[in-house]
Amino acid sequence: MYQKYKNAELVKPTGLELKDRLVGVQRVTKVTKGGRAFGFSAIVVVGDENGVVGHGLGKSKDVASAIAKAIEDAKKNLVRIPLRKGTLPHPQKGKFGGARVNIMPAAPGTGVISGGAMRHVLEAVGVHDVLSKSQGSSNPHNVVKATFDALLQLRGADTIAKQRGITLEKLFKG
Repeated sequence: MYQKYKNAELVKPTGLELKDRLVGVQRVTKVTKGGRAFGFSAIVVVGDENGVVGHGLGKSKDVASAIAKAIEDAKKNLVRIPLRKGTLPHPQKGKFGGARVNIMPAAPGTGVISGGAMRHVLEAVGVHDVLSKSQGSSNPHNVVKATFDALLQLRGADTIAKQRGITLEKLFKG
């Protein structure tokens, strides 16, 4: 799922205290010759509020089992996101489908300035101070995936130093 991201660190769910957040539940209808068959799809974000997050989709005939399936799916797709003092290391843009998102680090005390599906993802990651803007599609599925696109492109100082083959001190002294 995250093959195109070079620095995406996959995480196993064992030993983590994960909290799940329901982003949205949709009622879907399939028309058959016997009438309409109703089902539900749920999108869920799980995270330990300390840099580990994942998202999942579950579908079922009833809401509770759709949510349970979504949580199981989310636990299979956990990744570690680099954070810096409760915010992001640098501004980043992400996109998926028609959804575009901008996330920017903010000063301590700012809070999570975000709306809708993006807020659920950022809170699950454990970001406390962030400015964000969602543009284009407001479809929760695409907004969640666009937010993940932005988060997975983030690089911490240690990652940048390792990629350049220099020490952290040299990186900051320039």
